Amino acid sequence: MKGMTGPLAGHACRSCAASIRNARKPLHIRLASTFADRKSSAFSAFFFDNHRWLPTTNSRSPAQAVRGHSVDAAYPPAAENTLRSFREAEVLTPRRLAKIYWQLSKSSLTVLVSLTAMSSIALCPLPTTVPVLLSTALGTALCSASANTFNQIQEVPYDAQMARTRNRPLVRRAISPLHATAFGIVTGIAGPALLWTMVNPTTAFLGAANIALYAGAYTYLKRKSTVNTWVGSVVGGLPPLMGWTACGGSFLPSSAQSFELVLPSFMSSLSSLPTDTALADNPLAPLALFLLLYSWQFPHFNGLSYLVRESYAQAGYRMLCVLDPHKNATVALRHALLLVPATSLLMPLSGLTTWAFALTSLVPHAICIDAAYKFWKYGGEKQARRVFQHSLWYLPVLLGLMMFHKRGMDWGSWVGLSSDEAGEGRESEASTRNSESA
Repeated sequence: MKGMTGPLAGHACRSCAASIRNARKPLHIRLASTFADRKSSAFSAFFFDNHRWLPTTNSRSPAQAVRGHSVDAAYPPAAENTLRSFREAEVLTPRRLAKIYWQLSKSSLTVLVSLTAMSSIALCPLPTTVPVLLSTALGTALCSASANTFNQIQEVPYDAQMARTRNRPLVRRAISPLHATAFGIVTGIAGPALLWTMVNPTTAFLGAANIALYAGAYTYLKRKSTVNTWVGSVVGGLPPLMGWTACGGSFLPSSAQSFELVLPSFMSSLSSLPTDTALADNPLAPLALFLLLYSWQFPHFNGLSYLVRESYAQAGYRMLCVLDPHKNATVALRHALLLVPATSLLMPLSGLTTWAFALTSLVPHAICIDAAYKFWKYGGEKQARRVFQHSLWYLPVLLGLMMFHKRGMDWGSWVGLSSDEAGEGRESEASTRNSESA
């Protein structure tokens, strides 16, 4: 060292001096763990200091050492009160547990699925009973609850990254994954079992397929391919088929049941014939109901997903709104246009509604197509919000119009005036006018 001269010796002296100065500075923070402490300590020492977190009146001296740790300064003032800052866990009372189950089931989506199945039963010309109606509604709701629960169980890490889903029960740990899995298994067994025993095996099979497609294929594909949107639309189109088969109808053509076309009165006399069982069980009718819910999913979801595309991108979901926003708007417009022939033509052709529905349904079609066209042309959030908002009222309005124009429905009897009485009233009015003119 004595032989070292020049800049090298000066550099060594400055380094030593800096080390000495840093060593003399007091440590103002507590070492977090032994990984930051150079001194070795026994692992069991970490379990002997829990009394430190309890509120106490005795205070340590600034330089007091704790077993297993090297502490050269006082603990932070708030360290002893850390226990008080934690919020106590809520006890799972029956009311709170029911609310958590309701959230696991995605209540809004489950109610929509059940209503579409019940609407299909109401539109079906085949006879049914109240127990079948209630069993179908409850069984469909249980299947939907199971599918949504398994979907949330698989997406906990991704839901935690999205603002609109980070308050779900599994994300905030309001319920354990094992508890949620048990709820999904129970509802997934109870739903198809109820449909099998109280309705028929075909409806139970569709309910089980709904669970498998949504909780299996759709959830898996959300992070793999944009095809997930099409798979999700198939899932949305199954509940109307469940309602149709619950009444005993067939959704596939066969030798006994083939497609029957009900043309307008000026084109054929077939529409003037009374509705019989062969015409009522027309496989074209469930196809039209399926296409209505299938195509409606695209304007509804594509408009909504565009508004939250940042969240989908953050969570790593492969959605059209993230990968190709223009194609996202194009698909929404395409299916908004497809809804016109799928409903205004297929519904009357299948015999579900009269041909007056083809005229009255053009108004909601025109409004939604206009919104989808502007979304495709301009591609802004304002246009996407309009598409989504129009889709919310479009479906119930269209189902209401279908019910109003249902073939064979005599609305005069609902207000206490039968068709015979209405005819007698018209004849009496005509005779009165003739007598007055004479």
